[in-house]
Amino acid sequence: MKPLDTWFKEYAVSHQNKTNIAIHFVCVPAIFFSVIGLIMSIPSSFLARIIPGDNPFIENWAFVTSLFILLFYIRLSVKMALQILVFVAFCIITNYYIGQYASLWMVSLIIFSVAWVGQFYGHHLEGKKPSAAQDLQFLLIGPAWVIQKMFGKR
Repeated sequence: MKPLDTWFKEYAVSHQNKTNIAIHFVCVPAIFFSVIGLIMSIPSSFLARIIPGDNPFIENWAFVTSLFILLFYIRLSVKMALQILVFVAFCIITNYYIGQYASLWMVSLIIFSVAWVGQFYGHHLEGKKPSAAQDLQFLLIGPAWVIQKMFGKR
């Protein structure tokens, strides 16, 4: 597996335009957040039966999926994995509360759609295709790249 710095260098090639970068700072976390919401919308009665206790923050498919996502990040950088863990926890908790007041799948779908429109507009300005068109793993590199840009080096 490539080191995280190599992933960041490859990702940066199609993220040079300042407007595109600014759009990514909003849209990449929004897409990640909305995907967590969409996954949380999947019925999870099966998980409630096999996970002890009564904790809606872990008795959902987003929690289970996040464990596998975190393994991907741990292989790249433990520090980045911990930063992503904080963001994942924020996403799960916030999506849970959104789901208490609105249709979570609908809110998530709207956020997802609007954020992808923003992403494509940013790449139109950039004049380059999104990195994910080259390798789907870039869908997980994007959130780490934003965190790294916002909070500094690993």
